[in-house]
Amino acid sequence: MSESQLTLRPMTRAEWVEWMPRQMAGYAEHIAASGAMSQADAWQKAKNDTARSFHAGFETPGQLVLRILAGDEAVGWLWLAVPGPDLDRQMAWVYNIEVDPAYRGRGYGRAAMLLAEGEARSRGMTSLGLNVHGQNKVARSLYDSLGYDVMTQQMKKPL
Repeated sequence: MSESQLTLRPMTRAEWVEWMPRQMAGYAEHIAASGAMSQADAWQKAKNDTARSFHAGFETPGQLVLRILAGDEAVGWLWLAVPGPDLDRQMAWVYNIEVDPAYRGRGYGRAAMLLAEGEARSRGMTSLGLNVHGQNKVARSLYDSLGYDVMTQQMKKPL
């Protein structure tokens, strides 16, 4: 699958209303699964972080929530911030990318990440950043293969 076989389009308001609670729940689940905090604290962090990112709701400037399309079929979504939260105002940020389970393993994630890079580049960005939870080995492998470098790393050992 190549990025030329996929397209991105802005998410509709109705899709955004459906997506937002799933996005927060998935984010909270990843935080809790990492061992960083309890489920309750992870849920609160997810709510706070999402509210900060979408301070103006659906129409928050710089927050691009896009549907990933294979032909006319929606196969996932991508949340891209342009610019991102970093002090580097030339760096966009992938907050989340998800390919629907029925479409995984077809190269759509790789192709969508290449489209995200193109979208960021077209908006004047010179780099693209992201976070990946340590337990997400599939995503880590994808980002490694696409040339993303580790900038920081947190580790934890239960005692």
